Amino acid sequence: MSCTYSKSILGLVLSGMLATTGCVGITAGPNLGPLGIPIPVSPYFQDQEELDFHIHERYERVPIIGPITAGGPAIALDPPSDDEVMQAMEKARPVRGGIPLLFERQRDNVQIVKEKIADYVDPPRFIPLIGMASLHHAHYKCTVYFTERTINGWPVPYTLEDKEAVEVLYIDHNHFHMCGNPDTGASSIY
Repeated sequence: MSCTYSKSILGLVLSGMLATTGCVGITAGPNLGPLGIPIPVSPYFQDQEELDFHIHERYERVPIIGPITAGGPAIALDPPSDDEVMQAMEKARPVRGGIPLLFERQRDNVQIVKEKIADYVDPPRFIPLIGMASLHHAHYKCTVYFTERTINGWPVPYTLEDKEAVEVLYIDHNHFHMCGNPDTGASSIY
């Protein structure tokens, strides 16, 4: 009996030791075990996440503006910025991600021409989470003139240079105008 009793005590002590690895009693909170070891992440992936957040924060949201005043002009917000045009062009024809000394693409002498194609306001309708609102559309045609250099380093090194490269992008700027006398809750008195 003493042998089985000591074996069960030894088994409990060993299972307790195996279950509590690491700094026992020093740290508070859950212990992740082997998943707590940091894993290095390539700077490329971190840069890509930051770029995706930058684009989402600046260009993928639709602003809600106050109502259009009676008799006032229904003119759209600012035209697309140069950064927005270059981000859209990067999605269409990427330059990033080349392999140095094997394949690279560069753009130089960039000139951007922006022209408004259309600017109109839809009739008011009910939009969930906003209320009564009108959608204001603004369509822009952006023509980008640049010099493109393509460098190929393997198997036979050569460089191609297109001095008259042109890319045409269409960018839509949409935003909402609240209708009527909107209650924003900022000046309400209880």
